[in-house]
Amino acid sequence: MTTTPGAAPDVPSSPADVVAAATAARDLATLDRVASTCRACPRLVAWRQAAAADPPARYRGQTYWARPVPGFGDPHARIAVVGLAPAAHGGNRTGRMFTGDRSGDFLFAALHRVGMASQPTSTSADDGLTLHDVRVTAPVRCAPPANAPTPAERRTCGPWLARELELVAPRAVVVLGGFGWQALLTTLAEQGWAVPRPHPAFAHGAEVTLHPTTGPGELTLLGCFHVSQQNTFTGRLTPAMLDDVLRRAREVVR
Repeated sequence: MTTTPGAAPDVPSSPADVVAAATAARDLATLDRVASTCRACPRLVAWRQAAAADPPARYRGQTYWARPVPGFGDPHARIAVVGLAPAAHGGNRTGRMFTGDRSGDFLFAALHRVGMASQPTSTSADDGLTLHDVRVTAPVRCAPPANAPTPAERRTCGPWLARELELVAPRAVVVLGGFGWQALLTTLAEQGWAVPRPHPAFAHGAEVTLHPTTGPGELTLLGCFHVSQQNTFTGRLTPAMLDDVLRRAREVVR
């Protein structure tokens, strides 16, 4: 791909393109638009398209988004909710994080209970849902095979999340699951945050406050079991447990 020297690429197709495009984005709308065209990880491009081409019977006939999924929510949110990556038949289908699957049902119902979502359901990108003081995002924007992005894919995608956090400037992040916790800590360290080594251990209810290596500011990370069916159907994560973490995030940003 040929671009003007120093200019952001129209379609990011390499790790260097991602860095250039994320750095050049001056607002969230631009960041979301450019990130949603990214083709920098060939394995993820192939998988997101394959999932769209052969959907489960319940989704046949639907047009899949099948692109990187941008963050969603309040552009001035003081709280972020960070997972790991979109689901193949959730966000990869609907084009909105945690939308159209059981994990999203559980998450948005909780956000509604604590007053941060306008409705308790999230079924499609045009269902009228709005979020208040919270933005939902992920370190990896494409659906990965077996819900498991590689370290290289997470590293390539990291600048999108880093720039999103710069633009939104949340003060607390609810991190869903141990994989997302480690991915976010690694991304933050690579993008200039003072992250302890070894990384703070993930636990439900874990709380860690980080500072940038240069300049003012701080970011409090709150651990929460992932809203996957494996956790919610077995009772490992209950609605009350998720509500408690979200309420703690609100306390942190007061």
